Amino acid sequence: MNRVSPKSSLSKRLWLQRYLMLLTLPAVLWMMMFNYVPMYGVIIAFQEYTPFQGFIHSPWLGLGNFRELFADPTFRQSLTNTFTISVAKLAFGFPAPIILSLLLNELVFKRFKRIVQSLTYLPYFVSWVLVVGFMYTLLDPETGVISKLLVKLHLIGSDVMLMGSAHSFLTLVVVTEIWKNVGWNSIIYLAAIAGIDPQLYEAAVVDGANRFQRVWHITLPALKPTIIILLILSIGGLVNSNFDQMFLMQNSMTQDAANVLAVYSYKTGLVSGRFSYGTAIGLFQSLVAFVLMYVANYSSRKLTKESLF
Repeated sequence: MNRVSPKSSLSKRLWLQRYLMLLTLPAVLWMMMFNYVPMYGVIIAFQEYTPFQGFIHSPWLGLGNFRELFADPTFRQSLTNTFTISVAKLAFGFPAPIILSLLLNELVFKRFKRIVQSLTYLPYFVSWVLVVGFMYTLLDPETGVISKLLVKLHLIGSDVMLMGSAHSFLTLVVVTEIWKNVGWNSIIYLAAIAGIDPQLYEAAVVDGANRFQRVWHITLPALKPTIIILLILSIGGLVNSNFDQMFLMQNSMTQDAANVLAVYSYKTGLVSGRFSYGTAIGLFQSLVAFVLMYVANYSSRKLTKESLF
């Protein structure tokens, strides 16, 4: 009996899917050009790089930049700020789209549901430049609508400038992050809910299950794989903060709280011209993100049998 060799079988599959591969070729080339080719530049994290000497002739330092990095108190502060902000975003921001998708799914009036969806999606398309500009206007202690409302509710004093307070910085970061992204992130969960068999809900109604019980015993278990995958990805991103948001929200009074790794890398690498030191910070972020994702994926596979790979 003749057996088809794996090589010929692979060649046959490639030939049958040649048109699909041609369609994906531009995306693959784009990814190679902008995601993989620049990775060669990581070498400058181990050099005292200067643009005039280039990659080849710049002095080799080995781990010198990393030794300086771990001895730098500003780096340690930025690392602490990064994890503090990221954990707060994960704790409050990750459940928000799940709750929103569950609430939207329970709405009976379809027209009202579409209006709510549209209103929650729109902030995602607004740039952080406009968002932070609105925040300065709305939270102005003299003319800001939200500031005046908080003063009337006796939550803050009349002279408090929220955008200039290091104590309120974390709260503002988390609230604006949720407001901007909750609608867009809920799309994935709504798509997963749409794939649930309606007969399961019908059977639950016949058995006398109320609305909360249907959500708890049908909707949430069906969302479990999606929630776990997105949670793994979110844990991998704990060391990466939103640079646009942090950079725009910082000012002279909140710069210590806003000095996260992304901002610190920008200031040292580009503003101060220490390209090697800034690259070392970025490489450290990538390595920590990989370790966090691997640990989260491994733990999820052992505990829930769900994982990315």
